[in-house]
Amino acid sequence: MGAVPATMVAIDPAEAGGPEVLVPVERPVPEPGPDEVLIRVAAAGVNRPDVMQRRGLYPPPPGAPSVPGLEVAGTIVATGTGAAREMAGETVCALVAGGGYAEYVLAHADICLPVPPSFAMVEAAALPETFFTVWANLFGLGRARGGDTVLVHGGTSGIGTTAILLGKAFGLTLIVTAGSADKCARALEIGAAHAIDYREEDFVARVAEITGGRGVAAVLDMVGGDYVARNLACLAEDGRHVSIAMQRGANAEIPLWPLMAKRLVLTGSTLRARPVAFKAALADELRRDVWPKLGPALRPVIDSTFPLARAADAHRRMEGGEHVGKIVLEVG
Repeated sequence: MGAVPATMVAIDPAEAGGPEVLVPVERPVPEPGPDEVLIRVAAAGVNRPDVMQRRGLYPPPPGAPSVPGLEVAGTIVATGTGAAREMAGETVCALVAGGGYAEYVLAHADICLPVPPSFAMVEAAALPETFFTVWANLFGLGRARGGDTVLVHGGTSGIGTTAILLGKAFGLTLIVTAGSADKCARALEIGAAHAIDYREEDFVARVAEITGGRGVAAVLDMVGGDYVARNLACLAEDGRHVSIAMQRGANAEIPLWPLMAKRLVLTGSTLRARPVAFKAALADELRRDVWPKLGPALRPVIDSTFPLARAADAHRRMEGGEHVGKIVLEVG
């Protein structure tokens, strides 16, 4: 594995701003604490929370590094006390609270998952953030089960494509929304049963048409704002609405009568600040229930890759809104 250097290249902006603040700098290589491992990063996923953090809208939780990046794949090169020493040398992908845009990053040993056989490091780095998020929210809080029809907004985003892939693997019928005919076509290619161009069609009316008026069992919503009331209109009796982002605003007017009459559940979550024990339990579920299914039919959709030094271009690609699937930084 070689000696671990004292310093590394990282993206650690000194102030909030546009993509241009994402420039390589030199930082000390962190040392693993109790139950932590040090990963030499091969690739790091780019996610919407990274963009929000860069803009100054989503500060890292207490104790997390200022370096952005919530998911990585690479090789464990050192272990802290309490982490199994035999983990050194393993190739893993990991969910991290920050620090992924760097040559080395710390991860909790219990939140590392093996790189699946035949997966490139770029593909492995695209797994943790969206797979943890979709599993916890659509299948956990949303209680989606085989045979259910569900609605997912942002069908060609990293979250959306992951929801389609996991939905197919677990017997869901996926209705997604997307912002163009081309994106709808891509969503159908990936495996959605129905794709609605929200710029051209009323998704509430289309969901009613598709489901014969019954509605969907769950909605996974990244939009918020005025979408919430419309999402509730899409839900079947005893349906679940799960909010995971709020791109159209943090406030929503909730019509109480459909909530009461259909016995709806309105819930949501964030992942980054949740305790290690919660994330470790999710990792165990993914290892048991999802990792055995990974392969040709279940692997992340990669939109594009950029070298670490071009992290700014990766953010421009994400903010441009034309990407389908995951954007990944190649690090080592």
